[in-house]
Amino acid sequence: MKVLIAPDKFKGTLSARDATEAIARGWQLARPKDTITMLPISDGGDGFGELMSEAIGAKPQSIKTADAVHRPCISNWWWEAKSKTAIIESARVIGLAMLPPGRFHPFDLDTSGLGKLISAANQRGAKRIILGIGGSATNDGGFGLARALDWKFLDAAGRLITDWTELHKLASVCAPRQRNYGNIIVAVDVTNPLLGARGATRIYGPQKGLRPEELARVEKNLRRLAAISKGGKRLASLPGSGAAGGLGFGLATFCDAKLRPGFALFATQANIRRQIRKADLVITGEGAIDRSTIMGKGVGELARLCRTEKIPCIGLGGHIQPTRQHQRLFSRLHALKELTTSEEARTDAAFWLEQLAQRTATRVNA
Repeated sequence: MKVLIAPDKFKGTLSARDATEAIARGWQLARPKDTITMLPISDGGDGFGELMSEAIGAKPQSIKTADAVHRPCISNWWWEAKSKTAIIESARVIGLAMLPPGRFHPFDLDTSGLGKLISAANQRGAKRIILGIGGSATNDGGFGLARALDWKFLDAAGRLITDWTELHKLASVCAPRQRNYGNIIVAVDVTNPLLGARGATRIYGPQKGLRPEELARVEKNLRRLAAISKGGKRLASLPGSGAAGGLGFGLATFCDAKLRPGFALFATQANIRRQIRKADLVITGEGAIDRSTIMGKGVGELARLCRTEKIPCIGLGGHIQPTRQHQRLFSRLHALKELTTSEEARTDAAFWLEQLAQRTATRVNA
């Protein structure tokens, strides 16, 4: 068979490329005569910058900035000179993976460090900025980013609000004199709106460390930000405005950015549909295949493309919470927990993913 291996990252353990190579090794052990094509994918989260830059031939750049907790860091971005395209991956600046697990609370984090990368791209003369925003540690609605770009947020007494947790006091928003940020295209990895039961806070806040009793407080702050910002109520309902703790909303509101499905952007550059059509079988996967997978994430969108092209698609995951929709999209689903414990899988993810791929391959009839 012709097999296309195209997983996303296994968050916290394997990059998309590492996962691709592990699956390929396991598959070849069981089926050495199969022809394998490896194509790691991204939907705008961790690894997006490197994979997208390879697709368009952009070169790495670096800049001094600060992470989500304001610690100094050096972050990469990418530049393609001919088209004057900049590629930025927010996970390289304000990513959850950059922080020690459990050490910082989301109330202590914001998106301000991302502002320097946008400024650097504009100073370089970017005609287009492609910005992947998945994998963030933040839940500030883009407040920190806006402040870094000289937006001002004032309370009823005209006092400056400098902490996003005080946004419930917001009375007015003042735009900077110059606000030409260029053509920013935001690659969002989910379709969630900013607010509500399916919004940034209630769906993804707990993954970042928000406790159940804090969700209403956070929602109140972001709701006030949307209510006072120009056009905020409309933009808060856009699909993807809730991505990256509301950073999608912040970029659309304060930078006039356009929100686009991250996987679709990547898939166009990488010609994924053509690769699917050439395959007899597609293998994909990510750390968790669950309800968020089918909310716009790359693995779910890849499976939809396979279904459209009538190519079977197998999903491999660290753990899996299948629904009927998953069962319609994937011909088979397999989890690492079929072979080992969660702790062992995290300790040596590449080994166990290779083992899972080998075991899956032995069960394929072709």
